[in-house]
Amino acid sequence: MSESEFELVEGSGNVFRDFAEPDADLKQAKAIVAARIIAVLDERGLTVRKAEEATGFAAADFSRIRNASLGRFTLDRLMKILAALDGRIRVTVHVDSRRTGVVAAPLPG
Repeated sequence: MSESEFELVEGSGNVFRDFAEPDADLKQAKAIVAARIIAVLDERGLTVRKAEEATGFAAADFSRIRNASLGRFTLDRLMKILAALDGRIRVTVHVDSRRTGVVAAPLPG
């Protein structure tokens, strides 16, 4: 294959699953909720300190979320943080019978 040729591979929609990560579906769900937290912070122009004042969650938590360092977070903690920022959240879980995975995503407000 020359440098100008490439192979296009369709992903599953979950990059963690595509790279055979353990707990891929959980990691995907956490990433989706974290992305929404970041979006709310950006929409409101909140610094991590202002987010701490507004929610009671530590500024360090918001820094970790902004840096996509989600290892210390459970999914429910991320959802609590999002709820503290934006009380209008709703989460839907779809189980795809063709796969063993579960996908969770906050619906757009």
